[in-house]
Amino acid sequence: MRHLIAKVSLVGMAVSSTFALASHALAADPVVPIEKRVDRLEKEVRAVQRKVFPGGAPVEPDITAATPEAAPAPASTPVTDLLARVTALESQLATLTGQTEQNSFRIKQLEQKLEEMKAASAPPVAAAAPEPAQSPAPVPAAPKPTPVVAAAPAPQPKPAPASTKAAAKTPAPATASADEARKAAVAAIEKPATGDAANDAFSYGFRLWSAKFYPEAQAQLKTTLDKYGSTSVGSRTQNLLGRAYYDDGKVTLAAKTLYENYRLRPTGDRAAESLVWLGESLIQMKRLKDACLAYESLSDEYGTKLSATQKSMMEKGRARAKCGQ
Repeated sequence: MRHLIAKVSLVGMAVSSTFALASHALAADPVVPIEKRVDRLEKEVRAVQRKVFPGGAPVEPDITAATPEAAPAPASTPVTDLLARVTALESQLATLTGQTEQNSFRIKQLEQKLEEMKAASAPPVAAAAPEPAQSPAPVPAAPKPTPVVAAAPAPQPKPAPASTKAAAKTPAPATASADEARKAAVAAIEKPATGDAANDAFSYGFRLWSAKFYPEAQAQLKTTLDKYGSTSVGSRTQNLLGRAYYDDGKVTLAAKTLYENYRLRPTGDRAAESLVWLGESLIQMKRLKDACLAYESLSDEYGTKLSATQKSMMEKGRARAKCGQ
């Protein structure tokens, strides 16, 4: 801005000098010296324009020769032209000065916005994260009591030999894995051998279920059901398989297995019990209307044959399922 003001001052001085020397120039040479000086002034203005508008289009002076209405006298023509060009130069200098001041103001605004953007984009100082509060160790839930199966008494297993009992009581080596320890515990359960293959297979599955080895009991009972499902142990086997699924948390499989036992063996010795546990499974699955239907079938078909335990479970199940409401 200072350079521009200095140049504008120089242009003003040059214009003043031009007016002071106009009379002398006209006496010696009425046109050429004045024209050269005005040309020099125009060149200086163009130089100023290049500083103010670098790379842009400079402001061209609006100097047009006035169309004479009548042929002027030869002595007044150079002076009139000179005055017109000087007037145009002064107007152009005023325009340049105003535009320079506007540009300076805009540059200051841009600098302020740039500083604000830098401050806004600066990453905030990360605060130290507070240490997480120590949560108390979770209290293990109490084991769910295993419902008692109201069934005909299973054959009593033979007492295990002293050597087998000793092996069962012998703790597994410290280096043995959990799988090996489980396999050893399962192997310690004696397989019955009474000569009745179907009943022995069911009894072994019953022992595995009683020891809460549910996956092993399921595998044994499914094998027994495939081999002896059409015999007298079929109803007991499929009912206990449904119970093994239920106690293992596989409620959907339990409901399907128990319902199939009731549908395929409606006169079997465990058909009524399958309906009781079918109602329990359906309540766990939030299918209360279906549970009420199961209890209704249980009452209609086996009402007089139900044991006290089965009746109690049915009444409690109806209350939980809100049957009849």
